Amino acid sequence: MENYDIAVIGSGPGGYVAAIRSAQLGYKTVIIEKYDTLGGTCTNVGCIPTKALLDSTHHYAEARHQFGKHGIILDQIELDFSRMYQRKSEVVSKNTDGLNFLMNKNNITRLKGTAGFINNTAIKVDNETETVEITAKNYIIATGSKPSTVPGVEIDQQRIITSTEALALNEKPKSMVIIGGGVIGVEMASIFNRIGTQVTILEYADNLIATMDHELGKNLQKILKKEGIDIRLNQAVYKTESLGSSAKVFFKDKNGTENTLDAEYVLVAVGRSPYVKGLGLGNTDVLLDEWGFIKVNENNQTAVSHIYAIGDVIGGAMLAHKAEEEGVLVAETINGQNHRIHYDRIPSVVYTWPEVASVGHTEEYLKKNNIAYTVGKFPFSASARARASMDTDGFAKVLVDPKYGEVLGVHIIGARAADLIAQGVIAQEYEVTAEDMFRISYAHPTYSETLKEAYLIASGQGAVNI
Repeated sequence: MENYDIAVIGSGPGGYVAAIRSAQLGYKTVIIEKYDTLGGTCTNVGCIPTKALLDSTHHYAEARHQFGKHGIILDQIELDFSRMYQRKSEVVSKNTDGLNFLMNKNNITRLKGTAGFINNTAIKVDNETETVEITAKNYIIATGSKPSTVPGVEIDQQRIITSTEALALNEKPKSMVIIGGGVIGVEMASIFNRIGTQVTILEYADNLIATMDHELGKNLQKILKKEGIDIRLNQAVYKTESLGSSAKVFFKDKNGTENTLDAEYVLVAVGRSPYVKGLGLGNTDVLLDEWGFIKVNENNQTAVSHIYAIGDVIGGAMLAHKAEEEGVLVAETINGQNHRIHYDRIPSVVYTWPEVASVGHTEEYLKKNNIAYTVGKFPFSASARARASMDTDGFAKVLVDPKYGEVLGVHIIGARAADLIAQGVIAQEYEVTAEDMFRISYAHPTYSETLKEAYLIASGQGAVNI
């Protein structure tokens, strides 16, 4: 029986980062993955392929609708759906090849198979040909999550699908109903709407991307509706039916009025559930909460001190970069280092166009908790850089403590918001004031100037630039 210092179960962003950091710290490390490729959901059927398709479809949409305004005249624009999906697969392959390189570079042992605990100190790894048992001084569970559904909606992976199947379609869908207006739902809606699919979003809440600042969701809704996406809020889906070559969705509005929709595909995007199947946690003293997430303390330790858990499987924000931070935290905690994560300073991003990004408290949270704040908001339509690129939708919004100038929240919908939000993270992590943020120099013209102006406005001063 082979013994390791650290055994990592799962090779998504949390798992592979935990393994790499463990090896860098000198530990004999093994990573266990049941699939042929490393990278988990994010790399293979999530973040990376989705962003590849979002970029491809964005270019296609710009060529159709924007190039003429730039003086670029194309006689004919054709969509090669197969080539677009092939490029997506090539992007994924390059990323998984990079992970293989990093495993080899850091002398990390890789075991293929499904890991299950025998007891608190040993696990077995089953694959198609053999079962091996190993022990480790410390275990890191990073098995991630799987798509959730709602009662009455059975995912058949044929007509009633998840984002995983949507990323592997053989031809462009004519129509699609998306159940859920969260991050996955609006990103998938953007991809397919841009290539000509008739898309309808059915969202239970009264706002898109409802966990973010509501002003972002309202603005995104206007933009997506302008692009041709049918968005219906306050809709409760209670049943779906596969009809062979199409599917039907049954739903009620907030008044209880029943409706149905037919589409070539129904895509379920109502969140994700922790993946603990086959882990053998019943053979250990590890505890789960009422929703099936693994319970951990501030060091990501489970009820068994040498078994840790990170990422989606423990709940909270289901973000790849959150899992990565937890992977580093656990490796460094095992190493005796004092590492902490400020979860309220982890950014959230939606990769529609314009992009949406947020960090810190929302305006709704501040109001609910009676926390004083001032708002600074500056539109991209007043930005010289945004005008030059014809990306004038959206705004930068900052929430600031009126007494000390502390930055309480940063919320952006606009071009390159995913990159701009890093500045807001720095402001919060190091408790920089709004005055500090507007007094530093910003290159002109840039999208980042929208933040400078927002900080100025929140501090009681008027905008000074365009």
